[in-house]
Amino acid sequence: MQLRVGYDLRYHCPQPVPMILTLSIHYSRASDIVRPDHLITNPSVPMSVYRDGFGNWCTRLVAPPGDIRLTADGLLNDAGQTDPVDFNAIQHPVETLPEEALVFLLGSRYCETDVLSQAAWDLFGSTPLGWQRVQAVCDFVHRHIKFGYEHARPTKTAAEAFNEGNGVCRDYAHLAVAFCRALNIPARYCTGYLGDIGVPPPYPPMDFAGWFEAYLGGQWWTFDPRNNERRMGRVLIARGRDAADVALSNTFGQNTLTHFEVWADEVPARGV
Repeated sequence: MQLRVGYDLRYHCPQPVPMILTLSIHYSRASDIVRPDHLITNPSVPMSVYRDGFGNWCTRLVAPPGDIRLTADGLLNDAGQTDPVDFNAIQHPVETLPEEALVFLLGSRYCETDVLSQAAWDLFGSTPLGWQRVQAVCDFVHRHIKFGYEHARPTKTAAEAFNEGNGVCRDYAHLAVAFCRALNIPARYCTGYLGDIGVPPPYPPMDFAGWFEAYLGGQWWTFDPRNNERRMGRVLIARGRDAADVALSNTFGQNTLTHFEVWADEVPARGV
């Protein structure tokens, strides 16, 4: 199948504002792209791109005073399959993990492994190692947190989400990541597109999504404690230690987000 993904973001800036944007489809999906999700600005401004320390594509620009519109509309091929599973995927002893996975065992800005370590072992210390333990974490987080945009705030950490029992998709992912790391399972935060393909209505307002990946059985696997089910049409934008590493926009000056629209839709086959 094919997916159309994109966004329409608008800002008002009283003065020039440097921005770093992490909005491009991840390089791992490059071979699937039919129509690139090129960033278009109105008014037109100079832009430069680079790869950050995690390999994510980032764009730099300076928004001029007044209103600026940021849009992209990409098309890509997708296998139309749900997130893969391997119930027999093992948990690796820390001493055998590859070096590139070790950073994802450490605490980070939003994932306080030291604060949550005792709770993690109390809750999951008796669960089977490997896939079943990560799934037990997802099951708990899915039940424990009540979803609501009114509970979102940019400073909310995994420990705060655990104590308050509410949040949005990034809070689900942060808490699951922190628990996994406390249990010696490498886990990394992910952001991207996730439409409602294969999901019955009613559909919530479309937004960018947050989930995580855990390192088991020699590879990274997708887990989604917010939805807690294997989904179709997931399109990765960026990976990092937590949301601080993959913020969709970092702005360095006063600004107001005046419009926010995201889409991730299956494109009907021709003749249908």
